[in-house]
Amino acid sequence: MSLPAFPDAMPVEGFIGGLMIGLAAAIMLLGLGRIAGVSGLAARSIGLAPGGPPRSVALAFVIGLPLGALLLSLLTGPIEAQFPGSLWQLVLGGLVVGFGTRLGSGCTSGHGVCGMSRLSPRSLFATVLFMAAGFATVAGMRFGGFL
Repeated sequence: MSLPAFPDAMPVEGFIGGLMIGLAAAIMLLGLGRIAGVSGLAARSIGLAPGGPPRSVALAFVIGLPLGALLLSLLTGPIEAQFPGSLWQLVLGGLVVGFGTRLGSGCTSGHGVCGMSRLSPRSLFATVLFMAAGFATVAGMRFGGFL
């Protein structure tokens, strides 16, 4: 299924992926009483965060992310990924995002998926800021000619 205005969109696949993310977040919250924010789990898995779920749970979650993609690619064929820009831009962007997740006490998945579903005021505010920054970045790239 394709959408005329968005020929590369994959709405069915996006819907299924969203359901899987929601299910994983619900299992983590209901089963362990913990939020499934990727940045917090990543920090816990490498020893940066002293609290949170057991380190083994955090490691399993973080290792499961690329293993799940690998399993999917083995079942359905290779996954095509294209990254615009150079390696240094990707590295710099990753470092800025990592700093922001520590500064904001969570990442987009933690605030946007898990925090919003719990009606957390901090997560509602953070998600509005994420979205505004995304809108401003797209507008700047499309109309302002920067970035």
